[in-house]
Amino acid sequence: MRPPTRVLIVDDQMMVREGFSVLLNAQQDIEVVGEAVDGFRAIEQVAALRPDVVLMDIRMPGLNGLEATREIMAADAGARVLVLTTFDLDEYVYQALRAGASGFLLKDASARQLADAVRIVADGEALLAPTVTKRLIAEFSRLGAPRSPSQERVGELTERETEVLVLVAQGLSNAEIAAHLSVAESTVKTHVSRVLVKLGLRDRTQAAVFAYEARLVRPGG
Repeated sequence: MRPPTRVLIVDDQMMVREGFSVLLNAQQDIEVVGEAVDGFRAIEQVAALRPDVVLMDIRMPGLNGLEATREIMAADAGARVLVLTTFDLDEYVYQALRAGASGFLLKDASARQLADAVRIVADGEALLAPTVTKRLIAEFSRLGAPRSPSQERVGELTERETEVLVLVAQGLSNAEIAAHLSVAESTVKTHVSRVLVKLGLRDRTQAAVFAYEARLVRPGG
């Protein structure tokens, strides 16, 4: 058996931290290794504890979760950030995904959803639910692309890899992409891995953001 997934919980509310800690420690394959009350402490704890997954609240006094996520990703600590939010239309969700977060989870998620989210992110996947995709589309409709990736980077992809990238950005799972393209799921996993390597991206969430910013996927398209 592989070692348990190490989790750091970052939230300024003690009840939230304690509640999530109890729920996650009840899982045999997950271990809460620390807690933090704000972004400053989160950065320190990530460096000291080297967690696999950081459950990051966004709205906190001092250094908020968005800035903390940027700092953690810039340090290349190896941890994956799962954003916690009260509302699925939180104004910071999109910015957090662009900062390098691997997805987001509502604070009212069930114990099973919480544990599954941690496992998904720890495995290098991304929590890219349809609500996240809708949020990305809404932000692009409102703001337009804040940056435009080099078309040379897009040109590095094969036609099939580009097709897979677009489907990832639309929120489809590997199994759904495999069914759509009539190929094996293992083939899709290979394509996704190659896309991430070629584009220098961490996971599917960053791939989706890239696809929108490169205009491979358009709002409403």
